Amino acid sequence: MNKMQKGFTLIELMIVVAIIGILAAIALPAYQNYIKRAAYSEVINGMAPVQTAVTVCYQETNDITKCDTKEKLSITLPTAGTAALKSIAIEATTAKITATPNVYKGIVAAETCDLTPTTVAGGTLTWQYSGKCVDVGYVKAN
Repeated sequence: MNKMQKGFTLIELMIVVAIIGILAAIALPAYQNYIKRAAYSEVINGMAPVQTAVTVCYQETNDITKCDTKEKLSITLPTAGTAALKSIAIEATTAKITATPNVYKGIVAAETCDLTPTTVAGGTLTWQYSGKCVDVGYVKAN
């Protein structure tokens, strides 16, 4: 080769472009999933006050059926408090909390999240996530 030759060959440039393309193909889906999980955290945070109210009610009454409606809890359920949260509902007799998201940043309305209380020895409640939010990976089932 000539000592005066400077720059890159075509094959070297093509290899660099191929490497950048591979990195982008891996990074873009991971970034999109990260954006969805971050947006879905608004839905999970919207469930927290209802979960706390049910837990406190159960500690006071030791009867989950006395804590299974917003009227019995004396609370107002969050509705559309954020761009991601559409509604929250409490199921009668079980006090299962269901959150429905809005279509937002890749989240679809069908990706609902359920938070179900179960009693354990000693009279305390434990909570278990279920539904599409677990299937998609927005939250982990405890």
